[in-house]
Amino acid sequence: MPTPSMEDYLERIYLLIEDKGYARVSDIAEALEVHPSSVTKMVQKLDQTEYVIYEKYRGFILTPKGKKIGKRLVQRHELLEEFLRIIGVTNDKIYQDVEGIEHHLSWDAIDRIGDLVQYFEEDKSRIELLRQVQKRNETPAG
Repeated sequence: MPTPSMEDYLERIYLLIEDKGYARVSDIAEALEVHPSSVTKMVQKLDQTEYVIYEKYRGFILTPKGKKIGKRLVQRHELLEEFLRIIGVTNDKIYQDVEGIEHHLSWDAIDRIGDLVQYFEEDKSRIELLRQVQKRNETPAG
């Protein structure tokens, strides 16, 4: 299994390739707010672990294994965003919260969260009921 850092890179590479058809070191560095040299080192590690095929000075592509895990990582991220939205986390906190928790949950936990998201999405009135419970439980600041 890839490390949390490798997961971040694979997720970003997957998204870039899906969006633009390619991923450049500079694009990844900008998206992850790291130095291009850090991206090059990580891409070399991803090449060694057979998640990407890297050719010096030519770029890289995801292997089938890399593409599969990249897609799953993106789906995990989107699922966690939706889960946090459903439970009422404000939009300005969602991305940061997902980044903080996504690497610390087992795939079993992710699957159970998926079940819960599906439960709420099957009947939107369940989300409204949750909102009502949350409003009742809110305490005035004081």
